Amino acid sequence: MRHYLKNKQAILLDMNSTFLFNEDRFGSEQDYSLVYQQLGGTLPKQQVNQLINASFAYLAESYPNYQNCFPSVPETLLQVGNDVSNSDIQLLTTTFALHERGYLSPEYAEALHQLAQQFRLGLVVDIWAPKNLWLHYFEEQNILHLFEASSFSSEHGYVKPSPHGFQFVLNAMRLQPSEAVFIGDSVRRDLGGANAAGIDCILVSGAESDQAVAKFPSLLAFCEAATLS
Repeated sequence: MRHYLKNKQAILLDMNSTFLFNEDRFGSEQDYSLVYQQLGGTLPKQQVNQLINASFAYLAESYPNYQNCFPSVPETLLQVGNDVSNSDIQLLTTTFALHERGYLSPEYAEALHQLAQQFRLGLVVDIWAPKNLWLHYFEEQNILHLFEASSFSSEHGYVKPSPHGFQFVLNAMRLQPSEAVFIGDSVRRDLGGANAAGIDCILVSGAESDQAVAKFPSLLAFCEAATLS
């Protein structure tokens, strides 16, 4: 057994840029109204694009400054929008979520299944939109059942490097911090939050720190090393 996995029962995972990719498709080149109209919305294209872009800009500016009470997407849309109906807030929130959500490749799906054969799995994830879209996508991709417990920041308002999500998952899985290792791609948020909760952290996707117990180019490379150990 590799030294960084010795006595580890569980692997807790980050999501974006760890096993989901091409997330956060926001910017002036995006036409969010295409998705919004497919959902049945009737607001003008310019208004839809303005509302989504303004909401993303507000949340992106806020993200470095929060660890708890992070604003939700519906709250933000209400703040930047004038006289937008509740039904349109719901459609705009779903539109936002569909642009925020990344994609799972077959290779990463297989890697998650391989890890689940050796370890208990949990998720500690920062997202801005409500979690339902991700859970539905995970079910479609046949990976939802692999995760014994999960923490989505949009559900409780705590974002990494707060230890809250890590502690929640540890408690749900009845684990001590020493019995788990966390894998993520951010030194500040993933390693910082994991270490704040007393959990060892492995960095992937090019992130580097002397405080990490190991680093790999990708989760795929980690899985290859783990299955060979």
